Amino acid sequence: MKFGFISSFGTIDQHVALARECEEHGWDGWFTWDAVNLGGEWAMPVYDPFSLLAAAATVTERITLGAMVFAVPRHRPWELAQRALTVDRLSGGRLVLPVGVGVTDDRGFTSVPGQPMELKDRAALLDETLEWLERSWTGEEFEASGDHITTGPFRFPEPPVNGRIPVWPVGVWDAERPPTKNLRRALRWDGIVPQLRGTADDLTTNDIAGLVEWLRAHHQEDAAGRPFDVVLQGKLSSDPDQAAEQARAMADAGVTWWIESWWDPAQDSPESLLEKVRQGPPEI
Repeated sequence: MKFGFISSFGTIDQHVALARECEEHGWDGWFTWDAVNLGGEWAMPVYDPFSLLAAAATVTERITLGAMVFAVPRHRPWELAQRALTVDRLSGGRLVLPVGVGVTDDRGFTSVPGQPMELKDRAALLDETLEWLERSWTGEEFEASGDHITTGPFRFPEPPVNGRIPVWPVGVWDAERPPTKNLRRALRWDGIVPQLRGTADDLTTNDIAGLVEWLRAHHQEDAAGRPFDVVLQGKLSSDPDQAAEQARAMADAGVTWWIESWWDPAQDSPESLLEKVRQGPPEI
């Protein structure tokens, strides 16, 4: 199992420095986040994720880079494609794209007339944008004519470093009623960022084991034999032995990426994130 860390708080310089510290202290990935303008307790400076990722790419050589998660329906497909290809090239192929429908308390949705607000519309736009993105990796000229995205010809002549950029859609899990359409979106791509249906609670090892069993029963590797990642966010214990035990249990259940995720503005800070990063990931 690989270990990543979300840079949830800080100035631009602090975010980039944390990426460098992640690489120096044995982490496998560094992740920023994607929002435009938030209110309430989240009224803080928010930076463009691709700009931060580009900066992080220049101060690291090994670790995976991404954002948890990109709010795809808020991005224009051609701009998303160009930014992703730029960071992918700049990092030597280390970019991943965790993706979702976005949260509608972001003013990038609520303050802009015409933005899709209904979940079904954002989900449909997510699917069309991902299809558009994948076509941009072929190097061939293409056009699009969909329910939400219609464009004339585009061509991106330089493909991603590794031929494609891994895409990890958010997927909702419910052991009693597996949401097949939602989960099959993830199966079309390279991984899943699972959430429990109807709650913000963390997934247990039993939840993960059930999800992984469903995924394995429905997943068919393509001709290229691409790996499929199960990417879980959460908080491990500050005690190294307990953290290792927790991580080992998640790995045994089928998690391939654990992303440390600290989001409490009343308790977490750039300084506390740096302290956690310097402790390094658990040894399992």
